[in-house]
Amino acid sequence: MTKAELVGIISKKTGIERNVVLTTVEAFMEEVKGSLEKGENVHLRGFGSFVVKRRAQKTGRILARNTTIIIPAHDVPAFKPADTFVDKVKNRPVAQ
Repeated sequence: MTKAELVGIISKKTGIERNVVLTTVEAFMEEVKGSLEKGENVHLRGFGSFVVKRRAQKTGRILARNTTIIIPAHDVPAFKPADTFVDKVKNRPVAQ
C-alpha cells in the first residue's frame, strides 16, 4: 500500500477531504521523524512503537579492494509492533 492509497482509504472511511487527510498523514510522519531525530521513542498503544536502536561498532569488508573498515556505532530507526498487532497478522486467514 502506498501513501496515496492510504490517504484515499482514510478519506473514504472518514468523509474528510483527501488533501486534509494527506496533510494530517504527512504531519504525523514528520512528528515521528522529528521525535526519533531527538532520540525520543513514539509509542502508539495497540499499534506499536517507533524506536531508536543503537548499533554497535563493527568491522566490515570492502570485497572489491579486499580491505577491512571500521563501521562506527550509530543509531537507526526501527518499528516494534504491539503484541496484539503481531497476533492479528500471525492468525490471519491465508488465501490459497
